[in-house]
Amino acid sequence: MSANKDSIFVGMDVHKASINVAVCEQGNRGPDAEWQLANEPRSVRKLIKKLKGMTSGTVKVAYEAGPCGYTLQRQLREQDIDCVVIAPSLIPVRPGEHIKTDRRDARKIAKMLQAEMLTEVHPPTLEDESVRDLTRSREDTKQDQMRARHRLGKMLLRHGFVYREGSNWTDRHRRWLKQIHFDDGISQRVFEGYVLILEQIEERLKRVDAHLVEVSQSDRYAEQVGWLCCLRGVGTVTAMTILAELHDFRRFTSPRELMSFLGLTPSEYSSSNRVRRGSITKAGNSHARRIIVEAAWHYRHRPSVNVTMRRHRSGQPAKVLAIADRAQQRLHQRYFKLREGYNKPANVAAVAVARELVGFIWAILHHEGEGQ
Repeated sequence: MSANKDSIFVGMDVHKASINVAVCEQGNRGPDAEWQLANEPRSVRKLIKKLKGMTSGTVKVAYEAGPCGYTLQRQLREQDIDCVVIAPSLIPVRPGEHIKTDRRDARKIAKMLQAEMLTEVHPPTLEDESVRDLTRSREDTKQDQMRARHRLGKMLLRHGFVYREGSNWTDRHRRWLKQIHFDDGISQRVFEGYVLILEQIEERLKRVDAHLVEVSQSDRYAEQVGWLCCLRGVGTVTAMTILAELHDFRRFTSPRELMSFLGLTPSEYSSSNRVRRGSITKAGNSHARRIIVEAAWHYRHRPSVNVTMRRHRSGQPAKVLAIADRAQQRLHQRYFKLREGYNKPANVAAVAVARELVGFIWAILHHEGEGQ
């Protein structure tokens, strides 16, 4: 390739061990160059030098979002190379295209980057990504806790130990667990091992929660966490998960845009005069969607302000409190109408409430711009 072209477009298919590169010159249907390199810092530095030597103009690079994260993008941007991470699910696909290779993927990205047909993913900062890792580690720990409880409970059930005096995992239930003794020594050691694993997971969960509370009190998050905690069903963990997953709510210019990002909008299959709407799309961020649906279940209860909510609401702006009060009234009525008026299943009603709850979350977070 000559080095006097105005700009080049670079598509990359990035994997843990290798990177496939395809380069298209401006105005060419390309590709004009293709090669593969190892995905390691030294090779990336050579790649940067090679790309800069190919043109006296601009270099535009794109690769798909995936398990390799945003490290490569940051390396390229530090060297003044414009690099975007794109959404894989939004890459156009030809109906008759049945061959997929790493080389073809890189070539396709380069061509579509040149044609401006790709959708960019909004990357988090290093600090945002570290907080997001913290909230996701808590989610993983909760899943480990649930599995450990299930293993312990199923073992006890196989041996005829059934707790019948109330709910499981209360203080009373835990005292009952300490009284269990197996006549068989092997079974007793297995039981004690399950209990020990559960205690270790719960101790790890306490440490993660304490760290999360500490981060939530930092200057970066304290104000927004305080606002979100005015909503019913939203505590520190929920608020931090929402903020960590969104990481820059200003890019959502409307509540509908945020609902779409969270995959809470109904799917639609319409043609001519026929309109068919289905379940939610479940596109976008599943972590934030899950935590918001969990919060939405609280609105099945009548509006009220308990002791915890009064503590959260203390000292918060009047406008935020007004939005939270309006959310309680509106969302409870919405849930009740769907359940009693339209006879919808409880989970369908909760998801519908979650979609509207997103609108109130957007309004509260948008309050920052109005309050300045």
